[in-house]
Amino acid sequence: MYYVLIAHHNECCFPKKQSNSKVIIVSEFDMTSIMDRVISILKSADAVCFDVDSTVIQEEGIDELAKFCGKGEEISNLTSKAMGGSMTFQESLSLRLNILQPSKQQIQNFLDQQPAKLSPGIKDLVNLLQKRKIAVYLVTGGFKCIVSPIADQLNIPSENIYSNRMKFYFDGEYAGFDETQPTSRTGGKAEVMRILKKSKGYKNVVMVGDGATDLEASPPADAFIGYGGNVIRKAVQEKAKWFIKDFKQIIEILEK
Repeated sequence: MYYVLIAHHNECCFPKKQSNSKVIIVSEFDMTSIMDRVISILKSADAVCFDVDSTVIQEEGIDELAKFCGKGEEISNLTSKAMGGSMTFQESLSLRLNILQPSKQQIQNFLDQQPAKLSPGIKDLVNLLQKRKIAVYLVTGGFKCIVSPIADQLNIPSENIYSNRMKFYFDGEYAGFDETQPTSRTGGKAEVMRILKKSKGYKNVVMVGDGATDLEASPPADAFIGYGGNVIRKAVQEKAKWFIKDFKQIIEILEK
């Protein structure tokens, strides 16, 4: 076990020592320096990848779909476990979909009646990145049929979406999901980062998100920015080298 302590001037308070524990003392100057490195990578980024649920949009798409289908509470509990890192993503995804089993028509009705709400500032941020010729991607454990209308609002091309895919029978009934997609499993977002860097030749890739699956994408992403504008996940807030609650914070840094 490691403790990371921030030393204030000449003082430092140590927790009660436990067996096999080590203490790493990090000064306030060091913490600022670490955040500055993330900001430096952001300023030189050639690609920025965003999680979707609770990051680009204000809600968890699959939770909202579950509420629409009358199965909200069961699905929400599993989503929290997955995002908090207490269950593998593939376990959570499989369990949620086995409970939900949405038909193609149910999904279309949901999209028509309850369009997703973009997080404040995200459209301005994406516009700024695109004006600067920085590629923008949506990398999510959500489903393309739900994410595509969100991408359209942000002028993000379909080929820049890395997501899961539902399968349906000819009559439109749910038939499972595509388990070959990297985003369907734990570590999948990291795999997408590797794919992007190898296929596109990107040198500086930044991942932005609220959940444990986003945090674990860096590395191979060159930097991670934690986002807590909709929900704060404690583990992500503690481990992110730069944690923001408003996308305006990124915009302000880029415009300096």
